[in-house]
Amino acid sequence: MTRRSAKVLGLFLVTIVASICCQEVAAKPWRSHGMSPDRRQLKLFGDAFELILSEYVEVPDQEKLISAALNGMLSALDPHSSMLDDEELRELKAEASGRFGGVGLEVTMEDGVLKVIAPLDDTPAMRAGILANDLITQLDGEDVQGMSLIEATDKMRGQLNTPITLTVVRPGKGEPFELKLTRQRIRVDPVTANAEGDIGYLRISTFTDETRKGVREAIAQLGKEIGPNLKGWIVDLRNNPGGLLDQAIEVSNVFLRRGEIVSLRGRDASKVRHYYAKPARFKSDRPVVVLINGGSASASEIVAGALQDHRRATVIGTRSFGKG
Repeated sequence: MTRRSAKVLGLFLVTIVASICCQEVAAKPWRSHGMSPDRRQLKLFGDAFELILSEYVEVPDQEKLISAALNGMLSALDPHSSMLDDEELRELKAEASGRFGGVGLEVTMEDGVLKVIAPLDDTPAMRAGILANDLITQLDGEDVQGMSLIEATDKMRGQLNTPITLTVVRPGKGEPFELKLTRQRIRVDPVTANAEGDIGYLRISTFTDETRKGVREAIAQLGKEIGPNLKGWIVDLRNNPGGLLDQAIEVSNVFLRRGEIVSLRGRDASKVRHYYAKPARFKSDRPVVVLINGGSASASEIVAGALQDHRRATVIGTRSFGKG
């Protein structure tokens, strides 16, 4: 018997035994043991785990089994919930710092494929023409279907100057097409700014731990450069996929003198957290226009929404992504 046929036979036997177990559970409810529905499900999980350990054709890696089970449980909640191991946590912190390797895409998982929130400025993805709401179905010919969000984003990362081919479906554009990108060191400048006559233009590309500092320095510099004739600010959040919540709060606070910026709400009404504008040494009282588009998500939507709700800014653009 070949290794492949033995593995298939092992899977077949496990399926049969698992089916018998499920039939027994159905035939003999756990109520006779005084178990709650939650305990019954946990008992069933434990039985399945033990069955795999004892009957699977090869000795499985218990740590991988548990990790896959936890990630499967979390992925059933929403596309943004997942478990991070130590290495993934380090990568997340690297992204938050604005320095990491990859193609420069912010993505989420939707219906089993990657959905582009936005390409980051001056990155391989931006230069290749990838757009917000594009769907990525394959990575180097391997289907994304079945991968977790973390697995898919890990696959897009890799050694610098190595290629990766993305299979892209663009809504309303017919057949899928392929784009070959080269991984590069991604160094995102979260804030760039310049004077447009008597208007200060602020481009905020992402919300990293450097964003608040960048916004305040840019406003101070442009205030000196333009002088007392400064009429107002354009805050460009187009294709800004978001980032750190505390930075969104701090940027909003630069333009707001009072009022609630955002609140975090869950099932327990007693645990609602409110974040308000606070008195600060630096405040700008000039009129504000905020630019958004379909790639503006998460923290970007929090800033735009807070400034709009308090009638502090006029929001101009197209419908935002919807992740905030």
